[in-house]
Amino acid sequence: YSKPWSMYVHSYVLYLMCKPVLYKENASLATSCGGYLWLIAHSSLCIICIVTQAQEGLLNARSSKRAMLAANYMLVGFMYCFLKDTRHGPVFTQEPSDSVFPLSSDDKQVFINCKAKGNPPPHYRWKVDGREIQPEMESHYSFVEGNLLINNPHVFNHGGVYQCIATNTFGTVVSREAKVQFAFLQNFSRKSRNTVSVREGQAVVLLCGPPPHYGEIKYSWVFNSQRSFLQQDARRFVSQRTGNLYIAKVERSDEGNYTCAVRNMMTNTSVLSSPTPVVLRRDAVMGEYEPKIDVRFPETLRVFKGSSVKLECFALGNPVPSISWRRADGNPLPGKIKINHSSGVLEIPYFRPEDAGVYECVAQNSRGRNAARGHLMFFDVEHLHWAQTLKDAHMSIDTNLQWDCKAAGKPRPTYRWFKNGNPLTSQGRHRVESGTLYISRISLSDAGMYQCVAENDLGALYASAELKVVASPPDFSQRPVRKSTVVQKGGELLLECRPSASPRALIFWWRGGQLQTITEDGSLRIANVTQADAGRYTCGARNHFGSSIERLPISLSPPAEPTKIIVPPLSLDATLGQSLVLPCEVSSDLSLSPSFKWFFNGKPIDFSRQEHFEMIGGGFAGDLMVRNIQLKHSGKYVCMVHTELDTVSAAADLIVRGPPGAPESLVVSDITDSTVQLLWGVGPDHHSPVTTYMVQARTPFSIGWQSVRTVPDPVPGHILHATVKDLSPWVEYEFRVVAINSVGIGEPSMPSKQIRTKSDAPKVAPVSVSGGGGARGELVIAWEPVPEEQQSGEDFGYIVAFRPFGSSTWIQSVLTSPDATRYIYRNDSLLPLSQYEVRVGVFNSHGEGPFSRTVTVLSAEEEPSEAPSRVWARSVSSSEIEVFWEPIPNGSGTEKIIEGSEMKDADRVRVTNTTAHLSALKASTVYLISVKAQNSAGPGPGSPALTLPPKNHVTPSQPPGNIEWNLTNSKIFLNWEHVKALENESEVTGYKVRACSKKQIASAVSPLHVPSGDDYLIEIKALSEGGDGTSSGPVRIPMMSIFEQNLHTLTNNTFLTGHF
Repeated sequence: YSKPWSMYVHSYVLYLMCKPVLYKENASLATSCGGYLWLIAHSSLCIICIVTQAQEGLLNARSSKRAMLAANYMLVGFMYCFLKDTRHGPVFTQEPSDSVFPLSSDDKQVFINCKAKGNPPPHYRWKVDGREIQPEMESHYSFVEGNLLINNPHVFNHGGVYQCIATNTFGTVVSREAKVQFAFLQNFSRKSRNTVSVREGQAVVLLCGPPPHYGEIKYSWVFNSQRSFLQQDARRFVSQRTGNLYIAKVERSDEGNYTCAVRNMMTNTSVLSSPTPVVLRRDAVMGEYEPKIDVRFPETLRVFKGSSVKLECFALGNPVPSISWRRADGNPLPGKIKINHSSGVLEIPYFRPEDAGVYECVAQNSRGRNAARGHLMFFDVEHLHWAQTLKDAHMSIDTNLQWDCKAAGKPRPTYRWFKNGNPLTSQGRHRVESGTLYISRISLSDAGMYQCVAENDLGALYASAELKVVASPPDFSQRPVRKSTVVQKGGELLLECRPSASPRALIFWWRGGQLQTITEDGSLRIANVTQADAGRYTCGARNHFGSSIERLPISLSPPAEPTKIIVPPLSLDATLGQSLVLPCEVSSDLSLSPSFKWFFNGKPIDFSRQEHFEMIGGGFAGDLMVRNIQLKHSGKYVCMVHTELDTVSAAADLIVRGPPGAPESLVVSDITDSTVQLLWGVGPDHHSPVTTYMVQARTPFSIGWQSVRTVPDPVPGHILHATVKDLSPWVEYEFRVVAINSVGIGEPSMPSKQIRTKSDAPKVAPVSVSGGGGARGELVIAWEPVPEEQQSGEDFGYIVAFRPFGSSTWIQSVLTSPDATRYIYRNDSLLPLSQYEVRVGVFNSHGEGPFSRTVTVLSAEEEPSEAPSRVWARSVSSSEIEVFWEPIPNGSGTEKIIEGSEMKDADRVRVTNTTAHLSALKASTVYLISVKAQNSAGPGPGSPALTLPPKNHVTPSQPPGNIEWNLTNSKIFLNWEHVKALENESEVTGYKVRACSKKQIASAVSPLHVPSGDDYLIEIKALSEGGDGTSSGPVRIPMMSIFEQNLHTLTNNTFLTGHF
């Protein structure tokens, strides 16, 4: 028809009616279901034309019942269309989070992010403190896509709890709640502060009284307007909790003006208070009194796992009290603690269960002591995370839905539910029980966006999912009935009829107009089939939204040989990593085509998604190959063979043996200075009994895990405990246990909690003890320090013992630094190079340890008493001098110092032989030269100064010019112009030729014998009595190899006279 569509509006429902026509060409999909033709157009809307089989012609829109029926059909059609499309409800991809914004920055805008995906795209709303934001009425707020923009925010007006709301046609979701705050720091009051009068020796507390603020604050004090902050020490303390300044004992130098400085670490702004004058009273001086703790930490403090805690403690008193910290249970303080500000602050980073306990701050002076205690309680928290979250659900009408969301965390979370942004409670068909939502007899009105919120005191988690309600008539397109079936006479016939439908369809079978008896699942079963059972069968399905039928013929085959598995799979044992084949071969009637299926632990094997499984063979064989067998492949394998007439199967068990799994529940107990007791539980043996256990340990000083000695050693597989021995005292250890069986070494257990062995006296002495050298009157002793892991306890140090050779009395000195490597004993009466017996011992808080072996060390030698003799020198050029001398007797001077002077400043050159070459000297200059011998004790006397007469030779300043070269038979012939010396320059005596970095001398026509090869550079200098002249610059000669340095001479074997 040219105009098939009719349109009626009734009760706010739009009806589109049509006569039966072929679907239009522009339709992308036409689906025939139960007598209805559904057209789905290219656009996002669905156009549905409905034609009933029972009645041809148009639906009568004037009939109320039929109009409503049409409306229901259209609603079902639209739901079908939406399910086929990729349209979905909103899902957050970015949510607002708790934030603190500094208000002192130049940027006067604050962005709070929110973004959601959805089809159609969602639109957004925002709430603050439960009130919906109206941007058109509130100038400070505006929306930028999903984000909220706050212009010129005010610290009090715009702080609060914000929430983003995203909506599209499928529903609404709400974001997590975000607490937004603004960091700020206001100014102090300008009101003058009162003068504080105090006696000398008395204590004083100056109050800061910080102005209104938010954000992390740091307090400091300024004294008398100085540029730097007041330094804290044992007498003065600034509390970072109150900002107050505490002076334990006032001195005369404390008189002056004090200003409190407050800095906001987020806004990076600072403000200063009005000065507080402090004046000393002259009427009396405060006497001594016992400490009074004025800065205390809480008596009970809960500390979160992994957080850092700071305890402040400061006492007033005269004399100034000393502050010390300890644990009330007698255990040592953790090694990671930090104590600063003269012990006024104790910081424990990364708080762990073993750090919990009672901590005590002790203030003490000569008049008494006082203590403050506080109990630090470990608060075990686990951040919320989803153990089970929501997933989108497609549910049929009249079915039941159970949605579970479970979150893990400490404290234990509670749950809330939302539908389309509104709270959901138990009512009618909806029942809420903690993290579970039940919806019974689902209807179309239940479709929408659902959210589960898990929350505790530390935060909240939001999970969302979409419920789509599927309503459709029966449809056989996805699961059609078999078109034909052949069954053997006397066998059993099973016909399945399972169309897709929502709600579930009522199934019926008939043959020749007679209904057939069916099973509960809608299947038709006929036992002992006869010829009379052959024919055409029809399956029908019907629900509220329509009906559909499928027909299939049934024929009987002549008697055939039953299918048998002649080579079944056999139960096997395999080792991890092996490959094997499970056979499955059948004999069957040649007219049948068997198909093979394999099942593993009751589930069919999907060969397209399993890299370890492959079915091989063909025809009447369908073997299963298992490659690179893993432990997870242990189980039952079933080969099922199906033909048109029968189905047979065979099963086999596969046991995979592998190295053991990890031992469990490792516990450390009975800790001594060198042993611990370990206890663990059995892990999986992977079908091969554990033969032995191996214990490994790790310390902060070891490289990875190392095996340790145990009792028994090794640990037999039936014993689940061991004593670890030969441990180092006062070292932190972690342990793990590894099981071993006949297959191999298994996985290690989880590491034990870290423990520290008890302390003991040191057992290791220093090594490489040596010495010698130093200045006169010194005995130098050196050694390699004992590593930290071998110091065995606190307060580690060294005992250095020495005595003159042959003496029986040791002289000892104690060094309290564990890092000391050297000791110098000074005594002017020590004779040079005297022999001493030396040994170095160790000690700690438990006592002394062993001494090293005794070695002989010489005291420092004496400076040389003689000067080198027969010192003479000669000028090599105008800038070079060579100096010669005879060494002093007995070789007591191992190093010589040549001092040169221009009658002004002396320069020194150190050499170890009896000649020295001095270069880079000034021409026409008189030098004084003296030589001294030096040893480890210092330099000796110098030789008489030697005066070297000036040498006025000046080197030629003109370079050789017009250089020409010829290459013949690997020989280079060079020619250049002769250099003429100027009046004040030395005569030219020869030329020096350099090739690359190597030297070679030749005349103007002398050949250079070089091998052929790469390019090289040549330069030429004139020679004179004053030294080398100016270089010609590099001359490149191609295709020549770089050669070794050679010096050739044609004049006295030194230099070649040149001409031209």
